[in-house]
Amino acid sequence: MKKFVKALISTVLALAALSSLSAKPKTGRTVKEIKKSKTIKIAVFSDKKPFGFVDENGEYQGYDVYFGNRIAKDLGVKVKYVPVEAAARVEVLATGKVDLVLANFTVTLERAEKVDFALPYMKVALGIVSPKKSLVTDPAQLNGKTLIIAKGTTAESYFSKNYPQINLLKFDQYSEAYNALLDGRGDGLSTDNTEVLAWAIENPAFAVGAGADSIGSLDAIAPAVQKGNKDLLDWLNNEIVELGKENFFHADYEATLRSVYGKDSDADSLVVEGGKL
Repeated sequence: MKKFVKALISTVLALAALSSLSAKPKTGRTVKEIKKSKTIKIAVFSDKKPFGFVDENGEYQGYDVYFGNRIAKDLGVKVKYVPVEAAARVEVLATGKVDLVLANFTVTLERAEKVDFALPYMKVALGIVSPKKSLVTDPAQLNGKTLIIAKGTTAESYFSKNYPQINLLKFDQYSEAYNALLDGRGDGLSTDNTEVLAWAIENPAFAVGAGADSIGSLDAIAPAVQKGNKDLLDWLNNEIVELGKENFFHADYEATLRSVYGKDSDADSLVVEGGKL
């Protein structure tokens, strides 16, 4: 019996070890492997206009997509865009579903423990868009009221920590969140100020009030790769530095954002060139 128990324990331990090995996430692909496959897989938003969205022809467009197209071109490969929700950006990297995330990914210490961020290509703070008839100019106005946010975003963590008296109505997708605002299910919506300002221009019954246009700290937005994928990270950092020499991200702004923000908008308020904030 003792021999049987020992053998059983050994078998269980061996199976556990095998299970542990099989559960490990796929290792991030190197630049050489990506080139060999002739395709890079990039996670972007499909519903966050004007940064990542699908147009009426089913094509991906936006500031992040413009950058993704250039990355693919410089690698000499095709690009496969994978739609991602805000809360799943870490997961798609950890599981190897994509090589790279370009989805308005704000750099935070917590996220940097799970993914590797490259140099920044954009800067952003939070903003709140609300109906003009009851315009929010200070987050404290929302105490006891409802603020709409997307799950897994810096807006969720910021308001949870700093404004616990605000009721947060959370959605997986940005399209769902904006529809909730349009339906009157919340008193305002918060995400990156660059995005809410653009949305308010297209929805004239709403606005981003002075005092609600730059909330919290000024943060960096950067590409992210799977933790430990130094090969792709180094390539990306070099790419961003080289693109900065030709003012690539200002060209990106002109191509994808100028028509949204208007001819008098200041590209330097958003754009980061060469990875230098």
